[in-house]
Amino acid sequence: MKLMMAILRKKDCEPVISALVEGDFRVTRVASTGGFLRQGNVTLLIGTDEGNIESALEIIRTNVADSDSLEQARATVFVLDVAQFKQL
Repeated sequence: MKLMMAILRKKDCEPVISALVEGDFRVTRVASTGGFLRQGNVTLLIGTDEGNIESALEIIRTNVADSDSLEQARATVFVLDVAQFKQL
């Protein structure tokens, strides 16, 4: 099991969340702030099997808008191992 943490610009979150849900991914949205200008970001928590990582990355890649600056990332994604997962 993997946990993907995707940090997106606030304006990109709705299209990405909609596409992930449509692709049968479960997503939790967490408001966050960061970056040089302290702009509003959204962190998405996505739990998935290792075999679905590339599919989720492609969904994120195709649903974030182009950056206004060549130096600004459209999304930052961390993929972490999950030792244990339970739904209560």
